Amino acid sequence: MNKAQYILLKARRQIIGDRIGNNPSMFRGEGYDFIELREYVPGDDTRHIDWNITAKMQRPYVKVFREERELSVVTVAMLGGSLYFGSGKFKHDAVAEAVALVGYSAIANGDLFTHINFSEGLDDEVRSSKKPFAVAQSVEKVMASELIGRHADYNAMASSLYRRLKRRSLIVVIGDFFEIPDLRLLAKKHEVVALIVRDHAEEKPEPIGFSALMDPETGAVAEGDFNAASVKRYREKVRLHDAELFERFRKDGVRFTKLYTDAAVLVTLRRLFEGRL
Repeated sequence: MNKAQYILLKARRQIIGDRIGNNPSMFRGEGYDFIELREYVPGDDTRHIDWNITAKMQRPYVKVFREERELSVVTVAMLGGSLYFGSGKFKHDAVAEAVALVGYSAIANGDLFTHINFSEGLDDEVRSSKKPFAVAQSVEKVMASELIGRHADYNAMASSLYRRLKRRSLIVVIGDFFEIPDLRLLAKKHEVVALIVRDHAEEKPEPIGFSALMDPETGAVAEGDFNAASVKRYREKVRLHDAELFERFRKDGVRFTKLYTDAAVLVTLRRLFEGRL
């Protein structure tokens, strides 16, 4: 079993187990108008079973809705050399896990799922689908992508998606956001959510003395004494960058959270989307 297959299997089990545990999907379609409860009959959508009432009545009951209009969910993996880093798990893997979980949750909810790989430009796209195969294809494309020597251009992504996506969508942008993007126009047309993938060691590194470090995006090598003072200055730069990033998101109307490589991805996503539950 390769890494992409492992990520997909784990994500699918988590989403199925989450729903069986009577937790709703992370996403909710528009126009979801509840009418009544009635006893389950063969052919009913098992996603509408009310497990609390079923347990009390000892026979299955389903919720009946007047109308359910599907939601369009789009994941965007921002792929650049900076994802080729991780003290335990690579940031690249965490991006793929997030794509898998968002994708399976959307499809389990009957929503349309679309995925886009983006770096300097649009690299690849998995077109809108309600089939699990689309999620598998998306994760495989993320894991197969070349990272070294590439840069993720967030402003180019925002401009491209503003032109390409005609239907109002929930867009989940997944990357490490080491640049401040302008998502204002995109967020006016769509609901935009930012998932900031980071590793603790890149935000708060330890002094390592004299070393040579290579930038995986440009290939440039920096040599120097990475002592306590220089590390302290670096940490402060990261803190100031993130403060500016968060303020920009708030002004643009973009919800956001950080996903660390050692965190439980599903828990982080559920906390992010709890306002939609």
